[in-house]
Amino acid sequence: MEFKDHQAIYLQIAESVCEKILHGEWKEEDRIPSVRELGATLGVNPNTVARTYEYLQQREIIYNKRGIGFFVSSGARREILADLKNSFLTKELPVFFSRLDTLGITMEEIKGYYKKHIQ
Repeated sequence: MEFKDHQAIYLQIAESVCEKILHGEWKEEDRIPSVRELGATLGVNPNTVARTYEYLQQREIIYNKRGIGFFVSSGARREILADLKNSFLTKELPVFFSRLDTLGITMEEIKGYYKKHIQ
């Protein structure tokens, strides 16, 4: 995993974990790598992974079975999608519409572009 400078590493790891859940690599109730295992795989300090796992537990994405390991929570996928949708609607979409307004792009132009290039 290549880390970016603009965001804390533990948050980038959390995004990666969420992507694995969304893409079905880690399913609900699956055991996930231990703090040490994931730290070794990613080449980061286990304390960074521990911080990631604590953050994901607070968001109820994963949970810990003491002495057994960490698991993907039931409903994790739904929770991740809800968070991503909320983030898109409150952060990305306003920027998108502001950019459209600045550039004078109409919804009709977007629809035409979509039909021509994406479908």
